[in-house]
Parts: sequence; structure tokens; C-alpha cells
Amino acid sequence: MPARRTATAPATAPGLDLGDLLADQQVRIVVCCGAGGVGKTTTAAALGLWAAEHGRKVVVLTIDPARRLAQSLGLTELDNTPRPVAGAGAEGGSLDAMMLDMKRTFDEVVEQHAAPDKAAQILANPFYQAVSSSFAGTQEYMAMEKLGQLRAEADRTGRWDLVVVDTPPSRSALDFLDAPKRLGSFLDGRFIRLLTAPAKAGGRAGLKVFSVGVQVATSTMSRLLGGQLLQDVQTFVAALDTMFGGFRERADQTYALLKAAETAFVVVATPERDALREASYFAGRLDEEGMPLAGLVVNRVQRVAAPSLSASRALAAAEQLADSDAGTTTSTTATTEGLLRLHATLAETADRQQRQVARFTAGHPGIPLVEVPAAAQDIHDLEGLREVATALTGG
Repeated sequence: MPARRTATAPATAPGLDLGDLLADQQVRIVVCCGAGGVGKTTTAAALGLWAAEHGRKVVVLTIDPARRLAQSLGLTELDNTPRPVAGAGAEGGSLDAMMLDMKRTFDEVVEQHAAPDKAAQILANPFYQAVSSSFAGTQEYMAMEKLGQLRAEADRTGRWDLVVVDTPPSRSALDFLDAPKRLGSFLDGRFIRLLTAPAKAGGRAGLKVFSVGVQVATSTMSRLLGGQLLQDVQTFVAALDTMFGGFRERADQTYALLKAAETAFVVVATPERDALREASYFAGRLDEEGMPLAGLVVNRVQRVAAPSLSASRALAAAEQLADSDAGTTTSTTATTEGLLRLHATLAETADRQQRQVARFTAGHPGIPLVEVPAAAQDIHDLEGLREVATALTGG
């Protein structure tokens, strides 16, 4: 089994073998998480491609508004429907990809779990249309909802044996795990209970049994929100009331799925302080929740062509060249001096990054990690993804 299941922590961080992880047929969900802008989308796509080309039937779910995944996979577009990726897959493997459509997923939930007339009422409600598109936390919750749907379809049809998830580009990586709890708090909150009270009390007749405090609160909300908006909100909440239990139940099921042995979390970070700090928080949270952490991917690591030449020695050599050839600088000398100074800059960056990674390792010596060198250009095709996959899997 992969190193993620090892209970004891070694003195130093072991290497993360993602090739072994993806080849393990017992692993059926891989969740790539981390702060925004660290390369989760590329990592998820590369892992999915490698698995498909080693015999797995894979679907990659991305929640990336920049649509970089579609471009790198050679697709003109991605939407809420899994689409096959041409040229990906071998040994019986296949690769499908999709991008979460938050509102469409919310609509599907309503259509599947409400009576047709009730569903039509909800979908037409102006407040629902706003909430399903922009309510804080909706994207994270719908990502978990879609993960549950894909996993259920995989069990039902056998279409996939591995789901790779690229989590939302949130301010905090923890938002993905917190979304179900925030949704539950929202549904149980005093504001929601106040809005549902008129419907539960029996419409207009029920208003007569309200306390004076509730009447004052409702009147205040009407002035703040406007009478029509308040009515839309109340209608929306009343219509959804019968679905609240279903929301909570599915969130609990998906949360339990994330704790199962078939799931592996891969935390992605760049070798910078803020990204590694976020990775540290996430690793701690996964440990608290009992969720299986495979390890850390340190992305975009600076490499130098001559690692034995330190930044200080390169800079000293450049200064010596400049001093010895003062007034008689040739093009060759100038080029050499420039290359030495460039090497010094890159070596300083590499040293700083390694110190940041070493600091993380000192705090989490038991977490396996793998480093992915910085690419010379953006990843925009399958060949570029294969190079990333090679670095990820040690190939």
C-alpha cells in the first residue's frame, strides 16, 4: 500500500511515489488541493493522464474558471458533462474530463430531489437564481456534490475506476472541506428559521401566532431587503424546506467518502512561504478529520544547471571577470559574465525555495513529498502534461 497509510513518521520526509498511488486499484478518488495559483489544475490533469495511460479509466473534474485544463487536453471546451480526451489512454485505460458548472449542478440537485412542480417553482425563483450562481460556498459545496455523483455513476456503470478532483481556487484551501458544514449552519441559522416560520405556521393565518419580536424582525427585513425580495426569499426557503434533509444527507455521505481508504488527498504548493503555510494548515486539518493524505507536491521548483556552483561563487567570478577586463570587454566575456550573474540569481532563488521546503519538512517530517521543476513555458498540450506527469511519478 502507498506510504500515506504508514502510521509512524520518519525523521525526514520520504519521497512521494504517485506512480504507485495511481496504480493502486484500491485508490478510486484523488483530490488535488491547495491554495489558489499553485498548479492544482495542471497537477490533476497530469495525474489523470498518467493513470489513463497506465490502464486506469479516469475522469478528471476541474473547477477552474480559466479553462486551462480544456486547452492542455486539446479540447475546445469543457462543461458539466464528462467528455473523452482524444489521444489519452493505453492498455485499456481512458480519460474523460469535465469542468464544474456550479449552477447546472445545483439545478440537477433540485430536479432530482424535488417533485416536478416544486422543482419548477424553485428553479424559477429569482432568489434561487442568484444563490445558485453566487452564494458564498456554493461552488465548494457543488464540487463535493458533483464528486458524489461521479462516484455513484462509477459504481453503477463501471465507466470509471478513478476520479481525480481539482478543488476550487478558493482564498483558503480549507473552504472545500468546510463547505458542507457552512451549508448546514446556513440551513440551521436563525435567519433561515425566521424566513421559514410563516410557511410552517400556515401562511397568512400563521402570521397571527407570531410573537411581536418576529413581526418586528420581519418588518425590518422587509424595509432592508424590499418587500418583493423578502417574498422571493421566503418562497425559495419554503420550497427548499423539504430538501434540506437531502442536502445534509448527501453532504455527510460525500464527507464520509473523503475519509474512506479509497480516497487520497494530494496537497499542492509552490516553494513559497504563504503556499507552504496553507499546505501546512491543510495537512493539519486532514489529520484532524482522519482523511488520508498521500503527500505534498511542491510545484514550480527552480533548478540550476550547475548545482555545485553556489550563487556567491558565481557572483564572485562575474565580478572578477568585470574587474580583469575593465575597458577591454569582449562579447564572449560579457556573455560569460551575464550567464554567471543569471546563474547567481537562479541559485539564490533555488536556495531560498529549498529553505522554505526544509522548514515545512521539519514541521511535518512524516509527509512524503515530490518536487516538480518549474517549466520553461505554460503547459498547453498533452506532451507538456506528460512531462509534468513524469516529474510527479518519478518516471
